[in-house]
This record gives sequence, structure tokens and C-alpha cells, in this order.
Amino acid sequence: MATDTLKSTTGASAASTVRRILLDNGALSALVVLVVAMSLLSGDFLTTQNLLNVGVQAAVTAILAFGVTFVIVSAGIDLSVGSVAALSATVLAWTATSEGVPVWIAVILAVATGIACGLVNGALVSYGKLPPFIATLAMLSIGRGLSLVISQGSPIPFPESVSVLGDTLGGWLPVPVVVMVVMGLLTALVLGRTYIGRSMYAIGGNEEAARLSGLRVKRQKLVIYALSGLFAAVAGIVLASRLVSAQPQAAQGYELDAIAAVVIGGASLAGGVGKASGTLIGALILAVLRNGLNLLSVSAFWQQVVIGVVIALAVLLDTLRRRAGGGSAAPAAASGASGNGRKGAAKLGVAAVCVALVVGGVSYFNSGSSGTTTKIGMSLSTLNNPFFVQMKAGAQAEAKDAGIDLTVTDAQNDASQQANQLQNFTGEGVKSIIVNPVDSDAAGPAVRAANKAGIPVVAADRGVNKADTAALVASDNVAGGKLAAKALAEKLGGKGEIVVLQGTAGTSASRERGSGFAEGLRAYPGIKVVARQPADFDRTKGLDVMTNLLQSNPRITGVFAENDEMALGAVKALGGKAGKSVHVVGFDGTPDGLKAVGAGTLYASVAQQPRELGKIAVRNAVEAAQGKKVDSVVKVPVKVVTKKNVADFS
Repeated sequence: MATDTLKSTTGASAASTVRRILLDNGALSALVVLVVAMSLLSGDFLTTQNLLNVGVQAAVTAILAFGVTFVIVSAGIDLSVGSVAALSATVLAWTATSEGVPVWIAVILAVATGIACGLVNGALVSYGKLPPFIATLAMLSIGRGLSLVISQGSPIPFPESVSVLGDTLGGWLPVPVVVMVVMGLLTALVLGRTYIGRSMYAIGGNEEAARLSGLRVKRQKLVIYALSGLFAAVAGIVLASRLVSAQPQAAQGYELDAIAAVVIGGASLAGGVGKASGTLIGALILAVLRNGLNLLSVSAFWQQVVIGVVIALAVLLDTLRRRAGGGSAAPAAASGASGNGRKGAAKLGVAAVCVALVVGGVSYFNSGSSGTTTKIGMSLSTLNNPFFVQMKAGAQAEAKDAGIDLTVTDAQNDASQQANQLQNFTGEGVKSIIVNPVDSDAAGPAVRAANKAGIPVVAADRGVNKADTAALVASDNVAGGKLAAKALAEKLGGKGEIVVLQGTAGTSASRERGSGFAEGLRAYPGIKVVARQPADFDRTKGLDVMTNLLQSNPRITGVFAENDEMALGAVKALGGKAGKSVHVVGFDGTPDGLKAVGAGTLYASVAQQPRELGKIAVRNAVEAAQGKKVDSVVKVPVKVVTKKNVADFS
């Protein structure tokens, strides 16, 4: 009887402990629910390879978020970490390759760059009295600009000796995950066991009280922001190692993910509350969401909605728990109780066991995907561009006709996000992959991983460097640029002043179209390019940039835009001049572009037939998946469309 009572009491105590841990940790509860849900919805989620993918995909965000945790705990904010990460990686690659600096010194310079940016942020906040939002927003722009200046807008190959940070240990354990764990332990140590950590909580709790108690608040803030810069530099190096190149546009928007991870993890934007374990859980929630939604073939547009809703629900759960008096999220060291550290460790241990039991149980009952339909993954560089929207439509139409299960993802012009998507496809075990690279070099490692797994890869519109592709389905951007130069020059009679609107800096499409146009223009010495400015393949930016250029170059007679969206923006800026005194040539042959050609406001567009490109890419991917031989290069014809022949394309 006593034994039964003891067992009953022990069981009730264990259940109570588990319930208390989950209720006292809203973010952990949300993570457990997500893991269970994704496991039930997708048989591919709980595989060893996919779980390692989740870890790799969380690594960069987590490392950035650890640094941001220091700032948020002290009631500050750091919006610059994404740009600082890109700048630090660019400094490392540039000094080690272009300048011939020894790699170990280049690494030190990269880390020093991150720390220096953090010190500038701290100085502006502490001594310049700028609000943290404004100071770090300025550094966001400065860091990104310097990265573009140093790299000249093009990716820089990363030193091989540093690129090992993007590889695996023992052929299975990803190094980024190891770095993430090490940086997390360092964060926990700083917050819980050091003077500067206790100072962060004091400053975030009540800055004036901290100052009156003798803390040198200004100096402490310098150290806090410097730590954030240091962690950003490490994140940038890890990210560039994964992509084997320093991308000047890398980590755009990552500062928002980092802040979201910290807040989801239980930190308060008002300061004084936050811990490393919570931040890690927040980063894992974001990674699990993106990974799971990819596996479930959720639309790239809906993914943004779902992620936003889940973030709000996770924070709401934690807020309700706090209102119910569930306890503080601050670490034990902040309260000064010597035993709380051991209790916290015990809680984390029990929580880890709970998660392991849930994952193991679901894994046991869910043995994997059972579908028999041929699955193909397609990663597009962006869907914020009509050209790629048409490519997607053509691919989906072909897949429907062939009875193929096609999953299309949107990399949002982020090479790192595209690498994650390709990793997910590989872990999911699709039959073949179609990739439209954000950057040809950065896509290489993920495509090589697919090669190793025996999955054929078809490149669409842009090639992949240092990896095997079954086929390249593309039009020739360089040849198209030459055709655009010839068409514009002949329309201008071989004389005049023109401006060039460039695409997103660092993208291969912008480089190739621009170089082809420049090469074609050499045959017309009477034409002078008076300005070249990037407008990021965006219509609104094309309008703004063209409006500004007209102020300083009122005598221009021609415009070449590296895509139709920018060309249409330029047409809007030119107003009545478009098609009369100023002739505009675009690129892509989008529906809106062809309408403008028919109306006479756009003189010409180099049409690439993106729908046909998408269809051909799917056909080749299916044949490659079936083991059939496909041509290594499949060219989709390009042609200059003017008012004379636009009806043939419309």
C-alpha cells in the first residue's frame, strides 16, 4: 500500500513538474506543439537529416539573436546586426583574397569590424544621446553600403580554410550547429555569471537606479553593443562559409528575425528580462516553421502570413503566462539566488526529455511519406517579379499536365534562404530539383549536397557554379544585353546620352545583362552613358531613381533598364517624353512590358518567354528523375520585341 502511494505520489509529482515547466515556458510549449504538429503533418519532418537541417537553418539567426539578447535585456535595440554580419564577412573575403592578407589576420579583421560597428552604435547611444532605434538604423545603412562599396556589388569567394565552418564534423554533425551551441553557452555565461551580465539586467530594469547605484552606464552600453557586433561578425562568417562566398546583400532582414527570436524566447522589449535558452528556443521556432512549411508545400506568400501569426501567438502565450504569475523569465543569476541555477538546469533537462519523448513517440507512429506521386522541388530567386511569376505559372501548368507534384518556394533574393530550401528538398527526398539561383556561387554547396544524395538538379535561367547540374535551361542574358544595346543605339541613330538602370547588386542577371549591354554599346562610340544607378529590379525604385537622374541629366535621349519593371518605372518618371524624345528599352518581355511596347511608351523589350522556360525546366527535371539523358544546355530563344512584332508575343 505504501509502495502504491509512493508510486502515485511520484507520478503526480512528475506530471506536475512537466506541466509547470511547459506553463512557465511559453516558448518551449510553442516549440513542442510545433514539432508535434509538423511531425503529424509531414512524414519527412522527423528524419535525422531534416532535424540537422533545422539546426543549420536556425544557426545564423540564433547567433545574431544571442548578441541582440544583450541589447534587449539592457532595454536597447539593434537593427544593424544583419548589415554588420554582411560587412564583416565581406571584409574577411576581400582582405584574404583581393588583398592577400593571411587568413587568420583576415578573420581577426572581420571580428574587429563587427566590434567596431558595435562600439560606434554604443557611442551614438551613450554619448551622442541618440535613441537606439535611430543609431542602429543608421548603422544598418552604413554597414550595407560599405559592404557594397568593398565588394563592388559582386559576391567574393570565401577562403577555403574558413569555409569549413559551413561543413560537417564526422560527415554528419554540421559545424554551424556546433558554433551556435558554443555561442549560446557563452551568452548564458555572460548573462548569468559575469559583472557585465548583471549590469545588463540592472540597466534594463531601471537605468537611473543603476546609475545612482554606481554603475558606469555609458561604458557598460559600449560593451553591450560591442558584444552584439561581435556576435554579428561570427554569424556573418558562418553564413558566408555556408555559401562559400561573401554576399554584399546577405542577411537582409535577419535583424527582424533575431529580434523576433529574442522576444519569442521570453525577453521584454522594455528591458530587464531575457535569457540565452529562451532566445535559442525562439530561433528554433522560426526555423521549424520555415522548414515545416516548405515540406508541406505551403505557398511562399502564405508562409509569411503563417509565420507572423505563430510569432504573435507564441508571444501572446508567454504574456498570458506572465499575467497568471507563472514566474520570471530572467535567469537565476539576475535574482542572486545560488540554488536557482541548478533548478533551472534541472528544468531544462526535464524539458529536453519531454521533447525527446514526444518526438520519439510521433516518429514511431509516423514512418514517413507514403505518396507515390513523383515529387519535384523548385526554388525561385524571387516571386516579387512578374518574370519569375510567369516562370512559376509555366512550370505549374507543365507539372499539372504531367501529373507531377511540384513544390515551388520563394527565396526572396536571399542566397541563404535558398540554400535552406534546397537543403529541405534534399532531406525530403524529392525526385529532382529545379533551382533558379539567387547567386550562382552561393547555390553551389546545396546543389552539391543534392548531387551526393543522388538527386538530379536542373538550373533555370542562371547556372550553378562548382556543382553538377543535369541541365541548364536558360536564355542568354549576355546576348540579350547586346541585342538591347543594338536596338537602342539604332533607334537613337548612333548618337545621344543615355542612362542605365541596374538590377539588384550582386545578382548574376544584373551582371550579365549589364556586361552584354556595355559590350554591345562599344560598337556605337557616339552614345555616351552619363549615369548608371541600381534600382533593384523594382518598378517603384525605377521611378524614384529615374526622377532623380532627370534632374542632373535633362538631355538624355535613351534609357536601358535591366528588367521591364524598372523600365516601366522610368516610363512613368519620363511622362510625355517616353517614346517621343526619350526611348526606353527593357528586358524580360513581361505582360505589362509588352503592353507598354504596344502603346509606344516603351520602345522595346528583350523577351525571354519565361512561361516556356518554366515548362521546359519541368520537362527536363522529370526526364532526369526517370534516369533519361537530357541535354546539358537548353536554350530558350530571346528576341527584341518592338511595336512592329509585339502582337506575335502578346
